[in-house]
Amino acid sequence: MTALAPHIEAFLREHLLRHRGASPHTCDSYAYSFRALFTFAAQRLKTVPCALTLEQLDAALIGAFLEQLETTRRNGAATRNVRLAAIRAFFRFLQHREPAALDQIRRVLAIPFKRRDTRLVPYLTQEEVQALVNVPSPTTRQGLRDRAMLHLTICAGLRVSELTGLRLEDVAPQAVTIRVRGKGRRERALPLWKTTARALRAWLAVRGQMPASEVFLNARGQPFSRWGVAHVLTCHGITARDTCPSLARKRLSPHVLRHTSAMIVLQATHDIRKVSLWLGHTQLTTTEMYVRADPSEKLEAIEAIVPPRLRKGTFRPTDALLAWLKAPR
Repeated sequence: MTALAPHIEAFLREHLLRHRGASPHTCDSYAYSFRALFTFAAQRLKTVPCALTLEQLDAALIGAFLEQLETTRRNGAATRNVRLAAIRAFFRFLQHREPAALDQIRRVLAIPFKRRDTRLVPYLTQEEVQALVNVPSPTTRQGLRDRAMLHLTICAGLRVSELTGLRLEDVAPQAVTIRVRGKGRRERALPLWKTTARALRAWLAVRGQMPASEVFLNARGQPFSRWGVAHVLTCHGITARDTCPSLARKRLSPHVLRHTSAMIVLQATHDIRKVSLWLGHTQLTTTEMYVRADPSEKLEAIEAIVPPRLRKGTFRPTDALLAWLKAPR
């Protein structure tokens, strides 16, 4: 029996970090996927995770794990595919380390990704955005921080990892622009709205000298986590429902604010290329989803089309009894 622990350690520490140069976010995502898989396998096989062997991770067990994600944990097809992508990357790595298990590895690699529905992206309207950013109080230190976070996320369309990783050195003097370290180690420079720059300057003025170099810090003076940002957004979203009831029907998350930024830029410029540059996308195909979600983009086509005329007429029932019942008394 082949011990599994040395292989997973070599995959995460050597293959991903040293050879592939993967980002810490990628490594964390892969580690979380394996943690969920090994917990499920240990419970199913009635053992402890550190005692698992490679032979026990066959296609049947991995298929049961993926099924459990959707049925018990209520994960969607997208999350299922993310977990499967991590598993397949690990088994491709094993092809050269364990050639004796090649048949088992091929069966695992044959597990297909699941197709999923392509829905319209969720985003907030202008009224909902205004109600949300009005919630943090400008008279408290925490309110100034939260107001700057919300304004900056909506203005720049930041991913939550880009927001939490923003450093003081990335903010230009007077906070007129910021430098964003995006996905795939791609950097981009973004100008800020005047209101966003004022909100950011107000927070930096009261932030104080802290050991951490990140712009936004929690109550303990440590950099925000993605869950901390989501918690702050949820709390302010609940309060904003009092002035904007439509927010109760919206699912608030940091990525919804990123979608909102994209829709604001698209509706202002009508140029999908500018939206792609603003968000840091590498391909325009990734940005096309915002065109599908914006009804104003279709209005131009409606106004340019001359529809066929509708022939006038009145429906007359053919049945004599129905005609008598329809006649006025």
